[in-house]
Amino acid sequence: MSAVSSRLPVFPWDRLEPYKATAAAHPDGIVDLSVGTPVDPVPAVIRQALTDAADSPGYPTVWGTAALRDALTGWAERRLGAEGLTHANVLPVVGSKELVAWLPTQLGLGAGDKVAYPRLAYPTYEVGARLAGAEPVVYDDPTELDPTGVRLLWLNSPSNPTGRVLSKDELRAAVAWAREHDVLVFSDECYLELGWETEPVSVLHPEVCGGSYEGIVAVHSLSKRSNLAGYRSAFLAGDAAVLGELLQIRKHGGMMIPAPVQAATVAALGDSAHVAEQRARYAARRAALRAAFEGAGFRIEHSEASLYLWATRDEPCWETVGSLAERGVLVAPGEFYGVAGERFVRVAFTATDERVEAAVRRLAQ
Repeated sequence: MSAVSSRLPVFPWDRLEPYKATAAAHPDGIVDLSVGTPVDPVPAVIRQALTDAADSPGYPTVWGTAALRDALTGWAERRLGAEGLTHANVLPVVGSKELVAWLPTQLGLGAGDKVAYPRLAYPTYEVGARLAGAEPVVYDDPTELDPTGVRLLWLNSPSNPTGRVLSKDELRAAVAWAREHDVLVFSDECYLELGWETEPVSVLHPEVCGGSYEGIVAVHSLSKRSNLAGYRSAFLAGDAAVLGELLQIRKHGGMMIPAPVQAATVAALGDSAHVAEQRARYAARRAALRAAFEGAGFRIEHSEASLYLWATRDEPCWETVGSLAERGVLVAPGEFYGVAGERFVRVAFTATDERVEAAVRRLAQ
């Protein structure tokens, strides 16, 4: 066994390849609802900003331009309700997945330390703990965790995969518990602008954090809100002391967003019209897919936010995946997100309108 395979789980989506091949053999082609990757165009205002900054021969800075930091603090204050942010309270990162995977290592965690995350969760939380040599632990309620050895607590609201949203009271209780036990909180809020049946709240909201960012950091991404997955643009906001340490580490590692992408990010955060347009597209696709899956005998749980439906027909998830693949529809097995998901599938609505319509027709047959 290699050193890598002994430390890390099998990359989940490799296991989906045979089912993808089955779905791709459908006469009308595959409808891939297994991954939440954007399929709609990058908004023109963002592409123009990228093009205008294309002549950037010098190295960018890890901390980003002053204009970028202004954009990050301004957006967080407008959209999240955060108060009194300075440039020291924000840090751009090269996509949120890189941050999740390498954060425990960058924080200096290792043997004897624990990284806690939700029982149903994005697999990279566990990967990050294992890369650092720390122990991954799961929870149903973070306030019921044994704090012994816990150094990092991941919150995820809206949740990937379930779309569940934590209330202000739940977030406030988690922050209070973490502060009581000197545990650092990182809140993954990458789907915050995609609330459907409720309005997600940031951990940086004063009614959650009490107006202090001590011990808390929020993680945000432009991949979903602005169709910028290909740009790898994300950022952190929160505790200035924590972000200052990460900034120094990331300087040594050369972890910098390309200058044209920094300019594009400024444009993206300064424009709300494209966000509303994209939300409308996703809302229509979500409504069509939800009705189709429920009509085909599925039950949808949570799913009040994010880009996914958390669906079950009370059978092992791989049976569901196989059955849908025969119809040319590919979904993600819930087992990818923890054993508690073994009877669910995650259905992304990041497919074109034409492909969503194809899925709706096939589910009705």
